[in-house]
Order: sequence, then C-alpha cells, then structure tokens
Amino acid sequence: MRSALDFSPLYRSTVGFDRLFDLIDQSARMEAAPSWPPYNLEKLGDDHYRITMAVAGFSPDDIEITQEEHSLLVAGRKHPEQENGRFLHRGIATRAFKQTFNLADHVKVQEARLENGLLTVDLVREVPEEMKPRRIEITTGGVPKTAKHDKAA
Repeated sequence: MRSALDFSPLYRSTVGFDRLFDLIDQSARMEAAPSWPPYNLEKLGDDHYRITMAVAGFSPDDIEITQEEHSLLVAGRKHPEQENGRFLHRGIATRAFKQTFNLADHVKVQEARLENGLLTVDLVREVPEEMKPRRIEITTGGVPKTAKHDKAA
C-alpha cells in the first residue's frame, strides 16, 4: 500500500532526505501504535529529549533498552513469578511489550532509570564538531591565506 502523498517531486529537488521520506511512507503502512505501556515524549531543550514509560511491576532486570543506528527499542518481559495465592483481581499488567522509537541523526541515550514504576530515558543530540556549521574563508587570486604568510616570513 502506498501512502496518500506522492514524494516524487521532492526527490528531484532534495539530496539526502531519503530516510525522512522512507519514515513517512513507513508510518502510513504501520498498524496503530501499541497503547501499552503508556508513555510520554518530551522535548526538554533544543537538543534534549525524554521518554517516560509507565511500567509498574517491572524491575530493571525485566526491561531491555537497545539503541541501534537510528532506532531505540524498549522491551519488557516479566519473569514468571511463583504465585503464593490466588488472585481475586489482577489489574497490574505483566504482559510483555516492545516499543520502537525512531531517532534523528546523532541522538544518543544519555541515561535510563526506573523509579516508582516509571522508566525514564533521557536522550541528547550530540552533533560532531566537524558537522556543525562553520564559516568558510574566501580567498582571492587563487592563493590560500596561509601560503601568503609563508612567503612573507
């Protein structure tokens, strides 16, 4: 199934946005996002983000967080417990879950912690120095500025 949007005109005038178009096309084909466990996505600053997931009843040993390239996978599997009694009502979910988040370039997990049933994953975008905008020196006459200083010395 194709998405309702046709990106072919954009392919003719853009360079390097293939991943973005693929993500949009993929999201059109995806099923509804899983609703469990509930989670929040927050933008804390220009380059700081936070994912908070409600995972009551799960311990750090029950949860696995994996970052690979541009995706972050958070998976939980409750270890079978010995039931010492019979439940009259079991309202705390213990079913396994898997949630994948697509990450932008240079976004890395800074920290993950579990407190009071909330899993918090802090992310930060760290653009390498060589990829940050820099001013390009303009020379005249085809002689680089450093070469002029060498001849004068």
